[in-house]
Amino acid sequence: MLLRQLTYLVTLAQERHFGRAAEKCNVSQPALSEAIRALEQDLGIAVVQRSRRFEGFTADGEKVLAWARRILADCGAMRQEARQREEGPSGTLRLGAIPTALSIVPLMTDPCLAGHPRMNHEIYTLATSQILRGIADFELDLGLTYLCDGRLKSFATYPLFHERYVLITRDDSALRGQTAIGWDAVARLPLCLLTRNMQCRQGIDEAFAKAGVQAMPRVETDSMMVLYGHVRCSGLYSVVPHSALALAEMRDEICVLPIVPELQREIGLVLLRRDPQPLLLESALALFTSLDLQRRVDAFLHG
Repeated sequence: MLLRQLTYLVTLAQERHFGRAAEKCNVSQPALSEAIRALEQDLGIAVVQRSRRFEGFTADGEKVLAWARRILADCGAMRQEARQREEGPSGTLRLGAIPTALSIVPLMTDPCLAGHPRMNHEIYTLATSQILRGIADFELDLGLTYLCDGRLKSFATYPLFHERYVLITRDDSALRGQTAIGWDAVARLPLCLLTRNMQCRQGIDEAFAKAGVQAMPRVETDSMMVLYGHVRCSGLYSVVPHSALALAEMRDEICVLPIVPELQREIGLVLLRRDPQPLLLESALALFTSLDLQRRVDAFLHG
């Protein structure tokens, strides 16, 4: 009964509504509410703030919720370990990735799908803060993001590759056959850049600042596809990590120019420190870290 109560509690936290939580758990709303009340009586504390509707959790309830997520995650891992060690990992791996790293995710999941036929994947586009919160709340298994972020200190991290920033354009005639370009010259071009709240853009702005210039982009977007569309159709230039060239159509339709001095940032995997790790995550992690992604993404500059 305790595991069911904890499941109801976590589902209520996700849905923020008694009716929707009950529907997701395939029980009636009175049954869900009564199970949570029984949990409160057993613990001797109020967990949920109640009125005519769900209003959140008490301070004690937030602590119970954190334990509930951990207990349910560990129970799931234990079942997986007991049932699937000989058959191989089975289940859904939930990965959160920052927008600029999305293009290389298939380079990771394709060999995983082939090597682990009973494993499925859910991929979410998220900011780093959302990724870390999802991992901490056991709603994500791992994240793909920048490893220079100070918020990662309490997480386990696994480096995958260094991304290098390049200038992209549909028509390079204005660059007069240059083999590289400085940040000061880039700032004078009509640019389409990612929005300032994104970590990728913040690194780019730091590079401009070091060159003593400030870019004034004509277009800003939080979508890599919108950015690519403006470079392709509007004659604008952009600065992107070279891993974005994993998109074959981008390599076919645009020109790429290195920017000097070179800006590099490390991309890797982030996950909770757990020992042992769940079999599903352990298997995926072993495969992902065995891939030579640096060689793959560097080849895009010359392919």
